[in-house]
Amino acid sequence: MENSKYPNYIFDWMGGLILFAGYIFGSLSVGFIGLAGKFIFEIDFMQKPWFMMLANAVVFCVMIWAFDYLIVRQKTGKKLNFNFSPTNFSTYLLIFPMMIGMMFIGEFITSQIPTTGPFFGDFYEFFENLMASLTDDPVVMIITAVIMAPIFEEIVFRGIVQKGMINKGLEPWKAILFASVLFGLIHANPWQFVGATLLGTVLGLVYYKTKSLLLPMLLHGFNNLCSAILIFYTQKESFAEAFEIQEWMILVIGIVVFSVFFYLFTFRNKVRYSEI
Repeated sequence: MENSKYPNYIFDWMGGLILFAGYIFGSLSVGFIGLAGKFIFEIDFMQKPWFMMLANAVVFCVMIWAFDYLIVRQKTGKKLNFNFSPTNFSTYLLIFPMMIGMMFIGEFITSQIPTTGPFFGDFYEFFENLMASLTDDPVVMIITAVIMAPIFEEIVFRGIVQKGMINKGLEPWKAILFASVLFGLIHANPWQFVGATLLGTVLGLVYYKTKSLLLPMLLHGFNNLCSAILIFYTQKESFAEAFEIQEWMILVIGIVVFSVFFYLFTFRNKVRYSEI
């Protein structure tokens, strides 16, 4: 790996601190711009979907920049760089069905979390109102959820956190699990936490096996696109509602589909590319 164009950085507590500091600085910068717009131009930028989209991009860019310049370049002498190679076509035929299976499993588990009651009821109502505000502009939502989020989030959680922990010597399955749980936690609500964590494990497995960050980005975008289609075209929030079947049937289908394609991808598939 000494001659590799990809830096052999590690992710530890210092890396986590740098990412967090980047998040805080980016968020404060965005907040300052929002306040300036409100007082100078008398426009509440913070309520504009396009501003929220750009703000999210700014925060992630600052986080990635901070880790690159303060960790990667200082420790390796190389700039942060990732493998975005495509893979053999058969791999795509395995990873997308595997992702669908896990989406179904995640939906069933999420459906078991209460949406009513003294705590969950108010929290879910707040979450629903927040999601409704984000879907006011379909174009902005598609750009944010299907393009920008997969790129930035996969760079951070798979490219920086997961890969950095594996480079540090942590067992791959532990690094995948840690990055996935962290990925779920940043969604800041129990309903998205379950799905994001489970899907994160698939994204992490695919990245570890293929060494290409392109594939988890495509899968992430595919997952978000499916959610957007459900919301915009069926007015439903789940596959069970859209297909008018019971949640337990979604679970059974998900387990079968995921198990079959997980086995084929993990034990039968031969990945052509490697990171050198």
